Amino acid sequence: MDKLKFTELNLSAEILKAVTDMGFEEATPIQSLSIPKMMEGKDIIGQAQTGTGKTAAFGIPILEKISSKIKATQALIMCPTRELAIQVAEELKQLSKYKRGINVVPVYGGQPIVRQMAALARGAHIVIGTPGRVIDHIERRTIMLKDAKIVVLDEADEMLDMGFRDDIEKILKSLPEERQTVFFSATMPKEFLVLTKKYQVHPENIKVVHEKLTVPLTEQLYCEVREQQKADALARCLDMYDPKLALVFCNTKRKVDSVASNLQARGYSADAIHGDMNQSQRDRVMAKFRACRIEILVATDVAARGIDVDDIEAVFNYDIPQDIEAYVHRIGRTGRAGRTGRAFSFVSGRDIYKLRDIQRYTKVNVTRIPIPSMADVENIRISSFMEKIKENIKKNASDKYVGKIESLISDDITSVDVAATLFEMMLNNQKLAADTQDSLEVDSYVDNHQDRGSDRRRDRGNDRGSNKRQKGRISDGGGNGGSREQGMTRLFISIGKSKKVRPGDFVGAIAGETGLDGNIVGSIDILEKYSFVEVPTEHVEAVVTALNNSNIKGNRVSVEVAQASSK
Repeated sequence: MDKLKFTELNLSAEILKAVTDMGFEEATPIQSLSIPKMMEGKDIIGQAQTGTGKTAAFGIPILEKISSKIKATQALIMCPTRELAIQVAEELKQLSKYKRGINVVPVYGGQPIVRQMAALARGAHIVIGTPGRVIDHIERRTIMLKDAKIVVLDEADEMLDMGFRDDIEKILKSLPEERQTVFFSATMPKEFLVLTKKYQVHPENIKVVHEKLTVPLTEQLYCEVREQQKADALARCLDMYDPKLALVFCNTKRKVDSVASNLQARGYSADAIHGDMNQSQRDRVMAKFRACRIEILVATDVAARGIDVDDIEAVFNYDIPQDIEAYVHRIGRTGRAGRTGRAFSFVSGRDIYKLRDIQRYTKVNVTRIPIPSMADVENIRISSFMEKIKENIKKNASDKYVGKIESLISDDITSVDVAATLFEMMLNNQKLAADTQDSLEVDSYVDNHQDRGSDRRRDRGNDRGSNKRQKGRISDGGGNGGSREQGMTRLFISIGKSKKVRPGDFVGAIAGETGLDGNIVGSIDILEKYSFVEVPTEHVEAVVTALNNSNIKGNRVSVEVAQASSK
């Protein structure tokens, strides 16, 4: 079925704002079908798997229908497990963040009941709980349901399998007869259908047919990372696996811009595509991606629909998608036309539960891997270099130098000694050439950076090693880093070249720790023991507070406003 935009669902401004903050661009199929029916007050039988967005499917109508002025429990949501109860409560709190005075209280076993009693005594408009604990509170009269007008059974089949039927019926009988009753279930066993006939009135049947996951040639992997580690994790994976073309998915348009800017600042050939760009901008970006003029495309789910490129070797879920359908669509972009591919997911905090739902539904094992270390990346670089040597040996490309090498061999110097020394020199020369090129490119980079406007991402060449990385801005050797931009303030950061930091490390740290766009960063001067970084004056306090005592490339740093030169 066609998905609806949330703006088409006649929702309040407060809910729409919360939905935007959460990264929902459009309703999932179960949301598109359920929300209008629930808003009309109809009883619902919804057949949907976990991870299809059903929490918002019943949560949004509940939040729209209850009143914060009525100091009583108006909605009850029952879940089979404490984990699901917590997850549902957290999502409803996010959805209600702009609805003033709405209190959501979860109750479940394994937590002291006294703490729950105190929370309920402060007022609970929506109670979310497991059947056993809900009955406990009803019997203690700490939950009063005489004003409840909506009841939801989430994962009803699971509750029945766990032997909760008697508890469920006891709770349903304690609710007012005039109410809206909503059941969500992945399957429709006979026992469940008996309940629907007994406790619902002319229910609407809503069933979502799921697409199957068919990516046998795609290896599915995940890394557990903190949110602020994701930028580094992405860069390491790109360097380690070196995909020819890669897609990076984010849940929000704001995150897409931030991640694309961060990648560009780190020197990758990357660009962004999302719904805030006009059609000509999107077409231009897609044309560059198809032609391999950019190698990493950062996108939202909606903007990625028109992407039909067979050579994508890797997909990165920078954010875990809101529903399983989106995951299936995302990783289906790689491993196409008989080619192999990899799908990486960065899992942060409670995202691990979403990943478990994905694995349960897709019946595919997603393998946990560590974030590649710098040593891992270096070893890959060395291995790649050795392969190139082997290729040249096969071509007899070095015949004319054999005599010169033989002249070096003596009792004290073996052929292995010569080869190892030349190998080391070549790798060091590559690094030196890259660093030298960095300083040569700074002026044109900064000019491009300042002139981007709404279509700010430019092609900046792609010639380094595997053609994956380009150079960022850098000014080694001191001075004041060039002319000061208007409205910019220079910061002192206690780390420099001795710790092998590069411009992208500073840009990534600022973007990751503050949530600001990496494009705000001005000139960067990296000296031996410390560095100077310019940021807009209006963001100085936020940057200093966020970076002080944070880690940049594994080193704890201190940051302060730089003192004016005495010259």
